[in-house]
Amino acid sequence: SLIDDSHFEVVGVITQPDKPQGRKMQLTPSPVKKFAQERNLKILTPENINEENVLQEIIALKAEAAVVVAFGQILSQKFLDIFVDHVVNVHTSLLPSWRGAAPVQRALMNDDVETGVSLQKVVRKLDAGDVLGVRRIKISDDMDAESIFKMMIPLTQEILTVDFMDYLRGNLAGVPQDEQKVTYAKKIDKKESEIDWQKSAREIFNKVRGLLVGPGTWTLLNGKKIKILKTKVKSTTDKLKPGLIVDVKKDSIVVGCGVGSLEIFELQPESRSRLLVAEFLKGNALKKGEYFG
Repeated sequence: SLIDDSHFEVVGVITQPDKPQGRKMQLTPSPVKKFAQERNLKILTPENINEENVLQEIIALKAEAAVVVAFGQILSQKFLDIFVDHVVNVHTSLLPSWRGAAPVQRALMNDDVETGVSLQKVVRKLDAGDVLGVRRIKISDDMDAESIFKMMIPLTQEILTVDFMDYLRGNLAGVPQDEQKVTYAKKIDKKESEIDWQKSAREIFNKVRGLLVGPGTWTLLNGKKIKILKTKVKSTTDKLKPGLIVDVKKDSIVVGCGVGSLEIFELQPESRSRLLVAEFLKGNALKKGEYFG
């Protein structure tokens, strides 16, 4: 969107170095690098953006501002000083809520009713800069992390081409964040992926949809790992044994939880692709009375 907007001239792109991927561990460029190559843009892929020789290359670009989106490296004060007050970051939460690494996942896992994107000035403290613009998304039960990220794409394009330009023109002042309302979205630990059927159906439902973008949620079935991908809360009041399969329907499986019950619609057995429950049941004779976990 910045390239297609005549108000901006993109003079360089900084992205992560190529990383080994796939079974052959072949060095693969980031999607950002691939896109920049197609547009013949100047590309930097530093292991450490704050090294002096890298900073000199950035200075040589003669850019007036920098836009940061999910970059994954801490920016030094020396970097920020190259573009005084003109480094902005798009963060996928309604700041000051959910500063940090996994804001969308944590918002869903917390059963938040709203999320969105914030444009903020970058300062040395994590996600603590003045907020320049916000776009909001109401969270409904049919949304998950994948669908929310997709909804955030046009909002991010708009916040960069409208609010960012207004800020650069001096028509927009940032609003300081209320430090009393700060929450932190810590990085997702793989240990969080396992489903604890002692939790309520609502909590498990929120974890499944929150971690859908990675690392996913899993449980055991007959001693083998199985990922749970799409669910809905069947009941919030059922008193059943946690993990007990209480019903096997044509296209869903109903499981007891610590409080309530959960209906499963999509899952993924180990070393298999994602399956609808109807497809899964063709090759797996699951019965009432068996257990997950």
